[in-house]
Amino acid sequence: MIDNLFLLAVAALGWGLSLVTYNFFARRQQWPMGALQVDFPVVPVLLGVFAISNALWFAAARGTEYGGWVIVLFGVLLAIFWTGFLRVGSQISLFLAPIAAVLLIAGWATLPSA
Repeated sequence: MIDNLFLLAVAALGWGLSLVTYNFFARRQQWPMGALQVDFPVVPVLLGVFAISNALWFAAARGTEYGGWVIVLFGVLLAIFWTGFLRVGSQISLFLAPIAAVLLIAGWATLPSA
């Protein structure tokens, strides 16, 4: 069985972290940046923080016995891969991070409360 909320939390955390850190690494390594990241750098950071906060909130709610730390670990690994190896893949994170965060919230809201 596939845990879709787990995957969405990892994706939201990884892509959000990639958005937050991309400007720093892009300027330092002279990687290309999109117009939004050059002209309005606060927008990608806010989108990234939104995605990260929801993913971390979900991971904390799950706890360690249900994979909360694994979400954080895999999210950080995804961010390292996404930013470090794909570089401009971070541009598509502008769309993917908020979508993953919203889908995570929607899926989490439909879970029956214990």
